[in-house]
Parts: sequence; structure tokens; C-alpha cells
Amino acid sequence: MITLIDTRKAVDYFNAKLEFTTGPLELHDMIERGENISIVDVRKEEDYRKGHIPGSINLPREKWDTLEGLSGNRTSVVYCYSQQCHLAAIACKHFAEGGYPVMELEGGFEAWQKCSLPVEM
Repeated sequence: MITLIDTRKAVDYFNAKLEFTTGPLELHDMIERGENISIVDVRKEEDYRKGHIPGSINLPREKWDTLEGLSGNRTSVVYCYSQQCHLAAIACKHFAEGGYPVMELEGGFEAWQKCSLPVEM
């Protein structure tokens, strides 16, 4: 038997999801519009060097405490490898605890590439 979902909880969940996540096409549009964002790649440095979202900075896990490249005056869109990778979510939690506004790119770099969006080397 399927239990009915509490619609109030669903509304809260999806409101939060829309506020704190974005997709590759939406991020590309934000970049094109020149929105006040920074893009933070939390993958390993060697993976970043093989290809990354144009204009992104690399802030691998061992450098998170430096908060290098983050600003309290702009939202950082954080991404990792893929939808199954939770590194970006962990980083977002860490950065938000430090008072930095963040969003997670759903699907990570893998989703960005699947949308055939530009990649910088």
C-alpha cells in the first residue's frame, strides 16, 4: 500500500530545492546574463585541469577551509563530478555554515557536458 505524501512537506522540500539548486542550462543562462555568481569546482585539481566550466575556480576539499574565491556578496554555484557524487552538497553545507550563499549544480560536471555546454581546459 502506498502512503500518501504530506503535500505541505512536499511544497517545503521543492521550495528549498529550487532555492538552493540549479541545472546546467539554467547556470549557463546565469553566466550569459552576467549574474552576480561565482562558480566553484570542488573536484580534484587534476580533474579540473582536464576540463571545467568556463570561469570556474577550483577549490578541492583540502582547500575548503581557505574559502578562497568565495564571497558573502555573491552566490557560489558549486559542482562536483556527477549526480551520484555528494561532494558538492557537502561543500555547500560547509560553505553555508561559514556564512557564504551557495547553490548546488545538479548533476555536476557530467550533466554540464551531457548538455554540450562549453568546457574550458
